[in-house]
Amino acid sequence: MSAALLAAAAMLGLLASGAGAVAPVKLRAVLTVILTVAACGCAGAAAVEVLSTGHTAVIETGSLMPLSRFALGLDALGALFTLVAASIGACAMVFRLGYAGHGLSSRTASSTLPLFVTTLLLVPAASNVTTFLYLWELMALTSLVLVLTDHRHRPEVQVAGQWYAVMTQLGAAAILIGLVLLATRAGSQSFTAIAERGPRLTPSVRDTVFLLTLGGFASKAGAVPLHVWLPRAHPEAPGPVSALMSAAMVNLGIYGIVRVGDGLLGGGPAWWWLLVMAVGALSALFGSLHSATSTDLKRLLAYSTTDNVGLMLLGVGASGLFAATGHRTLALVALAAALLHVAFHAVFKGSLFLSAGSVQQATGTRDLDSLGGLLRAMPVSAPIFIVGALAIAALPPLCGFVSEWLLLQAMLHGLPSSNTAIAIAMPVGVGALALTGGLTAATFVKAVGIGFLGRPRNEAVATAGDVPRSMATGAGVLATACLVLGVAPFLVLPAVLDAARTATGTTIADPLSRGWSLGLSGVHGALAPGLIAAGLTLAIGLVAGARRLAQVRALRHVEAWGCGREIQTARMQYTATSFAEPLIRVFDDVLQPVHDLDISHTAESRYYVESARFHTSLEDGFERHLYRPATSMLRWWGALTRRIPNGSVHRYLVFGFVALVLVLVVVA
Repeated sequence: MSAALLAAAAMLGLLASGAGAVAPVKLRAVLTVILTVAACGCAGAAAVEVLSTGHTAVIETGSLMPLSRFALGLDALGALFTLVAASIGACAMVFRLGYAGHGLSSRTASSTLPLFVTTLLLVPAASNVTTFLYLWELMALTSLVLVLTDHRHRPEVQVAGQWYAVMTQLGAAAILIGLVLLATRAGSQSFTAIAERGPRLTPSVRDTVFLLTLGGFASKAGAVPLHVWLPRAHPEAPGPVSALMSAAMVNLGIYGIVRVGDGLLGGGPAWWWLLVMAVGALSALFGSLHSATSTDLKRLLAYSTTDNVGLMLLGVGASGLFAATGHRTLALVALAAALLHVAFHAVFKGSLFLSAGSVQQATGTRDLDSLGGLLRAMPVSAPIFIVGALAIAALPPLCGFVSEWLLLQAMLHGLPSSNTAIAIAMPVGVGALALTGGLTAATFVKAVGIGFLGRPRNEAVATAGDVPRSMATGAGVLATACLVLGVAPFLVLPAVLDAARTATGTTIADPLSRGWSLGLSGVHGALAPGLIAAGLTLAIGLVAGARRLAQVRALRHVEAWGCGREIQTARMQYTATSFAEPLIRVFDDVLQPVHDLDISHTAESRYYVESARFHTSLEDGFERHLYRPATSMLRWWGALTRRIPNGSVHRYLVFGFVALVLVLVVVA
């Protein structure tokens, strides 16, 4: 049954793509949304059946791809990622019904968007190298087309598309080389056969494959230093596409690392996972710091994706390190925490990006310094964003708290340890998690406080209204899931544990869910999210009741953030720039801000200042110090090589002679 549902999802996705290409404009959006949501439903149902029964859904045919078989095999690990992608895809497509602008109504975009969602559903099900690479490249190309949908109207989109195209193709090339090398040495391209022979390959082959695939998958996940495409492409993409890329596509980078490192190679030496943890810690800290200092709402969310990917990599790396040093129970807990954070990040980041798309459509801007007062102007969309913000800040009783608590438990209970690697890596991981949590909280205090509270800063924001019901529904379902999964994580924990066991090939006792509390088998720790939620609700109710009973005189109503003043204007409020200024000063050596002071003098005398404008800009340090010099070098090389083909036959003969001599020398 699960195989039939998976095949139906693929067929419905292709049908939706065809409908987007040929349907008239009035029916295009409705048809593509209905068919794509149906495809997500079928894929989600197939994933649920695989997770509940433990049986792999297998589809194989030799008629679709020349010289190879098209093979799908959805196991528990892939089913978790397919289920997450199906949930995000369905909500994003419902949101798309009311979303206007960014060229999504064109035939190209209407046919590409369902195809992109379909690849997100099928990549985790690929069961041989050729099928995986084909679906992976199709996912990359369709996402690139969607990023570029508005390239005719905004030059920033063209630049973002160029960065994304280069980084995603370099990553795909690394994955291609790594998997082809693995398949060649294993003697088969079937994932099942590779998983049997992979652990017995020579260390040099295993190390090479792991490093190549780690680089390729980390670039898709947006991990530092391969993240530079992400803060450019996510803000410029249409709202539903941004949500799909951040909440579903980057997850597949984590999937690839787990599938190859744990599944196909059967784990590896401790230094593999120390490297993964180092990349994770750097990504978490770098992403959270840039997110805290960003004033563009979608750029802020893009950097927070890098931040959360770093936390996932910390969990994956800790799991591999524990497994390499013989701590199998902690390895299972750490990987379960990482996979749980994958699922929960998809939920709250999907709601945040969709809500940000609502804000952009309603106000025409993403600049937090231009927003304000949206809680009153958008009474439905604003609370949805706030719920997502509380979840990403890991506040109980929302879902982000549970996954980060589980990750913290795994790393803390690895200490004290006589193993040097664990004794060094775990405190660093705990420190990165703690500092990242503080910076994330500051980030979303800024985003909510500046953008949604206070007074509107311009007329367009003041007159903004809420978005169509379909948009609020798509984002609202995910926001509701943030609360439900935070109170009852046991709804998804068994699936996460099955996925972790499948990835590691272990049969160790699971961390168990006991009713409304979460107990950890083999690890001393317990969490009762339901009791926390009940306690918080009771405490808030008691405080509100006590305040009402203690009130002896009528309250005086003043404007929010008015500090008791009767007259309050938007210019008296904090801006996102001023809110982040202390952080910029503290981390000045890391961020290296560029300050610009523009002074205008009066026409009568240059000694009198008419106006002064101070502007601070922040650039990505890796882009400035790594990628720009590399780009300059490539341009120099390109200019040099253009001089070589000058039309001279004598020069071409010399080149041919030199090449022939070199070949003969090498062969000899």
